[in-house]
Amino acid sequence: MENNREGEGLRRSLQARHLSMIAIGGSIGTGLFLASGATVASAGPGGALLSYALIGLMVYFLMTSLGEMAAFMPVSGSFQVYGSRFVDHSFGFAQGWNYWYNWAVTIAVELAAAAIVMHYWLPTVPGVVWSALFLAIIFALNYFSVKGFGEAEFWCSMLKVITIIAFIIVGFMMIWGIMTNPDSSRYSPGLNVFMHGDGPFVGGMAAFVSVSMIVGFSFQGTELIGVAAGESSQPAKTIPRAVKQIFWRILMFYMLSILIIGFILPYNDPLLLKNDVQDVGASPFTLVFSRAGLALSASLMNAVILSAILSAGNSGMYASTRMLYVMAQNKMAPAWFGKLSDSGVPRNALYATTAIAALCFLTSLFESNAVYLWLLNSSGMTGFIAWLGIAICHYRFRRAYVRQGYDLADLPYKARWFPLGPLFAFALCMLIMLGQNYAAFTSAKVDWNGVVATYIGIPLFLLLWLGYKWKHGSKLIALDKIALAQAHAQLEPAASATRMAQQAAD
Repeated sequence: MENNREGEGLRRSLQARHLSMIAIGGSIGTGLFLASGATVASAGPGGALLSYALIGLMVYFLMTSLGEMAAFMPVSGSFQVYGSRFVDHSFGFAQGWNYWYNWAVTIAVELAAAAIVMHYWLPTVPGVVWSALFLAIIFALNYFSVKGFGEAEFWCSMLKVITIIAFIIVGFMMIWGIMTNPDSSRYSPGLNVFMHGDGPFVGGMAAFVSVSMIVGFSFQGTELIGVAAGESSQPAKTIPRAVKQIFWRILMFYMLSILIIGFILPYNDPLLLKNDVQDVGASPFTLVFSRAGLALSASLMNAVILSAILSAGNSGMYASTRMLYVMAQNKMAPAWFGKLSDSGVPRNALYATTAIAALCFLTSLFESNAVYLWLLNSSGMTGFIAWLGIAICHYRFRRAYVRQGYDLADLPYKARWFPLGPLFAFALCMLIMLGQNYAAFTSAKVDWNGVVATYIGIPLFLLLWLGYKWKHGSKLIALDKIALAQAHAQLEPAASATRMAQQAAD
């Protein structure tokens, strides 16, 4: 039963452990388990490591920026709200729809990957069957209550973390020669594999910039704590704790995993996921277990990869439905999407998001992986636009906070390295977005199909932004006009109590 639930809203049922695992669950999926093979194959193991390190540093600054704003103003669909309040109503409008589309398409990407993984066991069953089945499961997990979603994400993410730790242990045992496969391939694990051929850096700067979008897609999901802030209990405490915990865990998982892949699998291994082959190929994680001589473990790893992919899609479904709900609440989307069920779930927004996620079915209509890669690129670009918005919002929020005379010590969480952090993130996001497919313009004949597939997200965002601005006449909000007083007043008692406790301890 749907209703407007006046005076009520989303339930604050998510604990700190849920927030940490939601962010981990959203960001550990296709990007790590499948697309990581493409980064090593395209840029070499050294190029992939450097790309993950650089994008990881950018994500660190973005996470601290988002944590500062979300702890100060915990609202669901934070990107749209922050854009509207700290920048311009038209900017918030474009950010909201961009982020909704980003995760709605990402669900399709994850489901396409799930069908590929199922092909490992049942190659004769059409992928469309698995896509439909998994979409139904994700829909059901998001249909009933946010607490059920949070618990499901917690345990699925825990399984991913345990599996990656096991992968790292097995990988290092192979590199150190403790674990060997009597039927090993031509290459014994070690530095010789890392330096094989044109390694460790392959393809130069063009390849490095190109894989940065895939790496960025891999990290997308860390910002889910901002979306979940409106449904978290004690956000002033839980959000800072989650921000501090999740980034280093994710960075450690990614960096060590890519390092192990680079020391065991040559970058030109034909089974790595590459853009120029018809078959998307096996996961590098599965390949490593296979070369360790653990056939059963390889099969179990494929099952874990499947659960991880579905978990990331589940997080995407949650994020996109909450964004659409908040957009409707703020009269930037049809009011129909702003209705809640008796259990506090925006089911109408869920229906719309599920319809877009059904794009995964298109992958079954083509023999090649072109649709999958197009969706991957589209999701990656819109994700970078969302990150760009976080940097802009935080820069203006902090400047407005100081301009209006508030004390930075009262913030529940204060991002370090301001203004360097958001400015660095902004510059790197712009560089990767604009340089993603610059090779298409330097050739004798412009590859317009590649240009459209890569950059379509940018003109769509500008169209939303400028179209809303033209229709409603919105303008950039002056720093001293940004509404901070009400949110700050709610923080003052907690800030005073914190200072008294610190004084007593001294």
